[in-house]
Amino acid sequence: MRGLMQDTPLTIDAIFRYAEEHHGDRELVTNGPGGVRRTTYAEWAARTRRLGGVLDTLGVTDDGRVGTFAWNSTRHMELYFAAPCTGRVLHTLNIRLFPEQLTYIANHAEDEVVFVDRTLLPLFWPLLDTMKTVRHVVVMDDGGEAEVPDDPRVHDYEALLAGASPAGFGVRDEWRAASMCYTSGTTGNPKGVVYSHRSTYLHTMAVLSGNALALSVDDVAMAIVPMFHANAWGLPYAAPAAGAGLVFPGPMMQPEALVDLLVAEGVTFTAGVPTIWQGALPHLAGRDHRLRLITCGGSAVPRALSEAYREQVGLPLLQGWGMTETSPVASLAVVPHRFADADEDTKAAQRARAGVPVFGVEARIVEPGTTDALPWDDEATGELQVRGPWCAADYHDPDPGVVLSTEDGWMRTGDVAAMDGYGSIRIADRTKDLIKSGGEWISSVDLENAIMSHPAVAEAAVVGVPHPKWDERPLACVVLRPGATLTADELVEHLRPLVARWWLPDAVEFIDEVPKTSVGKFSKKDLRSRFAEYELPT
Repeated sequence: MRGLMQDTPLTIDAIFRYAEEHHGDRELVTNGPGGVRRTTYAEWAARTRRLGGVLDTLGVTDDGRVGTFAWNSTRHMELYFAAPCTGRVLHTLNIRLFPEQLTYIANHAEDEVVFVDRTLLPLFWPLLDTMKTVRHVVVMDDGGEAEVPDDPRVHDYEALLAGASPAGFGVRDEWRAASMCYTSGTTGNPKGVVYSHRSTYLHTMAVLSGNALALSVDDVAMAIVPMFHANAWGLPYAAPAAGAGLVFPGPMMQPEALVDLLVAEGVTFTAGVPTIWQGALPHLAGRDHRLRLITCGGSAVPRALSEAYREQVGLPLLQGWGMTETSPVASLAVVPHRFADADEDTKAAQRARAGVPVFGVEARIVEPGTTDALPWDDEATGELQVRGPWCAADYHDPDPGVVLSTEDGWMRTGDVAAMDGYGSIRIADRTKDLIKSGGEWISSVDLENAIMSHPAVAEAAVVGVPHPKWDERPLACVVLRPGATLTADELVEHLRPLVARWWLPDAVEFIDEVPKTSVGKFSKKDLRSRFAEYELPT
């Protein structure tokens, strides 16, 4: 017997109509070189419908890829909906990738048009002729001063919008592609993840839930995490679905500017990577604010940083875990109810985990290279695998030999993890970042967290370097806080009570900065290359 419910498609245009019809008076704010620009969901919706007409005018094909090369802004938000709501596919190009990666991605996705912020035009324009399928470039004037080329392929965003008629929004197939984002390509070519309307709708409902972000009409959300990376963690969809206000920093990404905007606009929820929150802390500490929740992800959140926020800002960082391939939110380190009366040290240990999967995502750990499940005893470690309606099954036109899913339908994450008896995930490391010393594994993540607990340390990354006897040994690459002093011996003494003796780094290199990937993660690939010939002391 089948149920007798309506078969209403789960599509992004339903989110759009909800915000348009019920929350038209809520405000959207974008910062820029010329100051703050304000609009409402009602005004944004009208412009977004006309933008759908622009895509028709430009001759973008029925399921054509619409590229963006832009900061977080209301205009970018218009593209987030105009493309999928007219059946096209939004493709956010990561502005921090290397030129050859951008060329590869635009050609692999077959972008037909790219919308570019004027401040970013000098980065994009030299690459245009390498992008074989791009027929139009639309410049969005965000206050930049770059000269706009006199070229028939170039159009002005506002001029196109002024001359366009509103497009009808009404996608009927919830499995239709809505957007795509490429991984940052730390190994091999960047890989394309294609999100459907259905997956985006369900991911939106999940992040709105009480055990996740719990956004509501009472919130003002600030999307610091880039809109060119993993859907800005779903905020451009979750905020309008909740009727929450939205604040975008635009190109004004300096820590002081971010904090000033956050305070001035009464932001209650925000999200960003650890490097952002490390830079913002001195500017936010001691100031009045309306924040109720700060999420942090992209890489492991140092416990010391989260606790510094608890002590100096009044609330700790909430760690989230996910990937481009999981849309991206898969788990959150919400402190379980059973720890409600625990001391702060115990709660801090829970917040340092990846947490329990959000409802809709299942997780398991397996012996690497197999589908053999390992016990949830918080000791056994294996490859973390997930499945759920917003987890990718495959990549877009992958390179030969690239396989994302197991034979029984679980997604390989490439992370090594343990799970406790309640299924709370503790990330041990990325598979490629584990250090194998004398046949035993050392977690670079755990060792980094111990190093960053020293008050003189600002950043730390640990990589394995060759050793004639032990295969690999850990090398600690450490950035000191301004004005701080620390010796290698002092750091090792600090670590002795915190980690196993054989985990202690064989050497410490004090460096000016840990190299970062395009999305702000530590780039250990660069460090491994830099120290490939490193000679450990004997």
